[in-house]
Amino acid sequence: SNLALFQDGQQIATGCLTVGGRLLKFTPDGTVTYVSPVLEGLWSVPVGGKATQQQVEALAGTLTQALEMAAGLRPKTPLLEKLITNHTVPLPAQPLAISFSGGVADCIETSRPWLAFGDLGPILGRAIRNSRLCQGNYRLGAETIRATVIGAGCHSAQLSGSTIYHHNLALPLKNLPVATLSAGQQEQPPEKLAQAVEQAVTLAQDEAPDTPVVLSLPGFSSPSYAKVTNLARGLALGFGRVHTPPMIVLEQDMAKALGQAVSLLLPDRPCLCIDRVRLSPGSYLDIGAPVGPALPVVIKTLILSQGGMES
Repeated sequence: SNLALFQDGQQIATGCLTVGGRLLKFTPDGTVTYVSPVLEGLWSVPVGGKATQQQVEALAGTLTQALEMAAGLRPKTPLLEKLITNHTVPLPAQPLAISFSGGVADCIETSRPWLAFGDLGPILGRAIRNSRLCQGNYRLGAETIRATVIGAGCHSAQLSGSTIYHHNLALPLKNLPVATLSAGQQEQPPEKLAQAVEQAVTLAQDEAPDTPVVLSLPGFSSPSYAKVTNLARGLALGFGRVHTPPMIVLEQDMAKALGQAVSLLLPDRPCLCIDRVRLSPGSYLDIGAPVGPALPVVIKTLILSQGGMES
């Protein structure tokens, strides 16, 4: 179950629990064919044994309690720590509006036979519907995407702008975590901008230690020389404090001028600056070898940490 917390239209945190329909698999007569190792201590019927609907309902109720804990709707117990794959999201002070997507979400309001899909998805969906998760403000996505692990890892491929800059970087690069700055942050004085860069990059590296980070920012439409140099100084100061080469992705068409300015300030560091690409927090980026004057990029969203299960 992949968790994402949005506030004021921005994704501010993500998390993942091993709670999903495929933790158990059955034949049409209820014979168990697979038990996830994470269920040790939570499930007693071995592979080859025959499960009953009541046993599966009890397990689904336990797993749903972990989801309630992650949403702040139930006091935390060691069960939550057992099922966390990385971390849970911090919760805001105001009440949550909860939405669901994925294969199990299709079973929240539509009852199906418990062995319909050969897993615990139908019963897990029913348990969620009867839980605290659905007692307040909740909704299903208009398109629940069916299995999350298949449908919700969205990839989009495109070309960068043609006036770009890259120096001493070996391409292609894959699975680069994305850090983002807002339009307001990019207009700060160099020292404050550097602090914002350091904080954003460090946070992204918490999710992927020792991995180079791409910094995404809007850029300026028809920027002045003063704006380019101010932005370059702040970026160079910030990247000078972190262990990743300056790799900058802009929405506006100004990459070559900015990349050259940053590289002059950090002459011993590899540098990349591309434009005409919009990235969102929590996404990942692949950058290919040059195609003419541009670079092909693949934007990946909702990458599942440690193979999260669908929910």
